[in-house]
Amino acid sequence: MSEPDPDRKAMIARQFIEAIPHSRELGMQLDEIGGGYAVVSMPWDARFVGDPKTGVIHGGAVSALMDTCCGAAVISAEKTPGVTATLDLRIDYMRPATPGQRIVARATCYHVTRSVAFVRAVAHDDDAETPVASAAGAFTAGAGEDRRPSTEALS
Repeated sequence: MSEPDPDRKAMIARQFIEAIPHSRELGMQLDEIGGGYAVVSMPWDARFVGDPKTGVIHGGAVSALMDTCCGAAVISAEKTPGVTATLDLRIDYMRPATPGQRIVARATCYHVTRSVAFVRAVAHDDDAETPVASAAGAFTAGAGEDRRPSTEALS
């Protein structure tokens, strides 16, 4: 089986992000993609503020951004079929994002097995040296493959 075309996988990742209703609603934008790496950003929006007193974006919006970015990185990885789903995602929040600033997530798919892809990600605002959050996750890597036994094997 030939490997999927990287440009086609980038197109699939873009369509993946645009098709998810919450990604569209959060204003997510695919900034970079390719070779198991993705950068997805999200603008600050008053609708997503978790605490009106501080103006800080809710952690759920940051979580959605990181999950989406990780999925895009998996889609673009060389050994994956171009579709994926989240199996597990751990997010550590390190500080509140600065109100009014765009949040950028960067994810790398660093290992792929027959059925699972492993990803790391970091999110930051304008202060790229001090992360807002980091993530580690596992995503499906064999989605779309039929793993059921053939009827010939059962006879």
